[in-house]
Amino acid sequence: HGGGNQTNQLFYPCGFFLDVNENLIITDYWNNRIVKWDYNTTYGEVIAGGNERGKNHDQLNSPRDVIDERQYNSFIICDRDNRRVVRWFHNSKEHQQILMDDIDCWGLAMDISGSIYVSDWKSNVVKRWRQGESDMTIVAGGNDAGDRYDQLNYPTYIFVDEEYSIYIADSDNHRVMKWRSNAKEGVVVAGGNGKGNSLNQLVNPRGIVVDHLDQIYIADMRNHRIMRWQEGEKEGSIVVGGYGQGHESYQLHHPTALAFDYEENLYVADWENHRIQKYEQNLSEGVGIVEEI
Repeated sequence: HGGGNQTNQLFYPCGFFLDVNENLIITDYWNNRIVKWDYNTTYGEVIAGGNERGKNHDQLNSPRDVIDERQYNSFIICDRDNRRVVRWFHNSKEHQQILMDDIDCWGLAMDISGSIYVSDWKSNVVKRWRQGESDMTIVAGGNDAGDRYDQLNYPTYIFVDEEYSIYIADSDNHRVMKWRSNAKEGVVVAGGNGKGNSLNQLVNPRGIVVDHLDQIYIADMRNHRIMRWQEGEKEGSIVVGGYGQGHESYQLHHPTALAFDYEENLYVADWENHRIQKYEQNLSEGVGIVEEI
């Protein structure tokens, strides 16, 4: 439906997740709101923000990511241009709790113990916050911007697996890093061969998700494609897009975030097409069936 602020529109969607009922919870970046899009419907419902850009308790300012927090019947938002991470409760459009302040957040993730991870793109670190703790712990980066294995350069979206390993879209290094629990440096699991469109390269990667086979899916943003890598492989394979930027169902235009549903259908936030796309197929077998949401 193009970019806009109506209930059947999004304007630069980025981070999102699927809840237990497979409804989409989406950060609608330019509209400064979080939208819930129920399964098999053609319009969304504003569940946070949407009251213009601002810092009041009922406002957001350029939200970048959102994750589920079922134990509190809430969700966590990276409220980027307010430089804070907030908890917003499902039963209230105005009640929020500031969890972290004075942080240049971009991506969010939660581990199986309920700890929250945040990428700080300006400080080039990933931090962890445990419930009940007053301070955050640096768990990746923290050695200035750079391309060494103990450094990051503009980290964006992140993913944490069941072994507490952190996958980081190290955007300006054009690579994805994996930092194991308590590691002092990471390993490159995708890209890291300069910027380009070869199968061993990425350009400003964004969203990351890892499936049950430990295959790493990456939103290769400026190549307008989704890549799949196996740790240890020298190159990846294109599973979605790769046909140049565009708005056709087989094309993407700056994809930003990824998620799987329970059947491992792949969902993609297609940033400049103002849509979420769903690929209902085994991606290794060819062209997918796409729904625009």
